[in-house]
Amino acid sequence: MNKSIFVTGTDTNVGKTVLSALLVAALDAIYWKPIQTGACEGTDRQAVMNYAGIPEERTIPESYCFDPPVSPHLAAAAAGVKIDLARIQAPELAAGDRVIVEGAGGILVPVNDSEFMLDVARMLAVPVLIASRTTLGTISHTALTARALRCAGVALTGVVMIGDRNRENERSVEQFAAVPVVGRIPRLESINRNALLQVFRSDFDRTYFQ
Repeated sequence: MNKSIFVTGTDTNVGKTVLSALLVAALDAIYWKPIQTGACEGTDRQAVMNYAGIPEERTIPESYCFDPPVSPHLAAAAAGVKIDLARIQAPELAAGDRVIVEGAGGILVPVNDSEFMLDVARMLAVPVLIASRTTLGTISHTALTARALRCAGVALTGVVMIGDRNRENERSVEQFAAVPVVGRIPRLESINRNALLQVFRSDFDRTYFQ
């Protein structure tokens, strides 16, 4: 999956799906969320199709999809199954296709009794982009996420800060997590393709996404 990106977050509901939709729109990429929980409230694939204005053909179906809005290992157990990383395989893609892979929750969310979302990212061998809040607590959460990725030998592209801009937190993230802030997503009155493309043009360093 050449030039593809794995989007993780410092926490759940941090903005991974909005970031994924932005990248899908801006990079003309394909969207894939291998493990979906909370499908009873709608899937992130459906949200990205809506936000980015893409057809279903520009998405890859989930490898696992569960209704309860809980951790993948708990959702799988409730369904009487065990998540097997061997089943998480992207289909054959056309030359030059780029995939935005969205993780579930944070990078150390368990997917079964012994493996984590980190193992999914490592198996797929796709550089990781961290979605991080701009608010209090982001320095520690982002640094911990970056450290876990580095310790596992996973390539790290950078951090995208989501929310009202906080320059002090941006500088601290770059200093203490030792990772560049490569983009920002402000609060959006409405989330649609045009709004996301405008944010990419104005608030992202495109050199990291070539």
